[in-house]
Amino acid sequence: MRGGWGALMTAGGVRSDEPAVIMVTALSRLLRDGERVFHGVASPLPMVAILLAKATHAPHLVYINISGGIDPAPSRLPRSTTDPALLEGTRALITLADAFDLSARGELDTVFLSGVQIDARGRINMSAIGDPARPKIRLPGGAGSAFLLPTANRTILWRTRHDSRTFVEEVSFATGSGKVDRVVTPLCVFRRDSEGGRLVLESIHPGVGADDLVARTGFALDLTSIPTTPPPTAAELAALAHVDPEGMHRIEFA
Repeated sequence: MRGGWGALMTAGGVRSDEPAVIMVTALSRLLRDGERVFHGVASPLPMVAILLAKATHAPHLVYINISGGIDPAPSRLPRSTTDPALLEGTRALITLADAFDLSARGELDTVFLSGVQIDARGRINMSAIGDPARPKIRLPGGAGSAFLLPTANRTILWRTRHDSRTFVEEVSFATGSGKVDRVVTPLCVFRRDSEGGRLVLESIHPGVGADDLVARTGFALDLTSIPTTPPPTAAELAALAHVDPEGMHRIEFA
């Protein structure tokens, strides 16, 4: 085991050793006060991470969701990130085309995206596994990811599954590529190296073994002097319990 949790912290039923809690706090910490942040469909972890950031270190962050809400104040968090509940208390309404225009103008600071496959250069595949002409598996497609990846100022990727079929040396089909900044998984945080353009380890989550991480990653890793991801603080756990009392951050792990 790498690192350790020490005393287990809990707040409002939220445990500091849960993979979902580790991921949502890691995602939240990457957000910066005052920036404009967007998430799309099927994005419960980013949804909660954005609200957690606003409740802790980034109160002036501008939250934009695919439903068209700007800084909504929902009384409950829905299971679907396209639910009209995410329009409650919104300061304004926009269309998806408006969000794309914002990105094209260089005014969308951060976007959350994911992929069925993510490769060593941060490219994502949401199109097909295997030969694109005769794929083994057809995937749902990338929607707006091919546009947002190169136009948003930065992209944070997340994936709740970390294995060598998901994190590969090269994707079968590049649905999108662009300004990937970080990738957060249940095992670690990657950052994209500005010189080599490849994903490199930034931190390994507490309790994750280095050998296990290597075995479950389909590209080479340099494990030299890699720090442990700081565990969620008591303040973060309390804020998470407040913004997400029904545990929507756990949905992607069900």
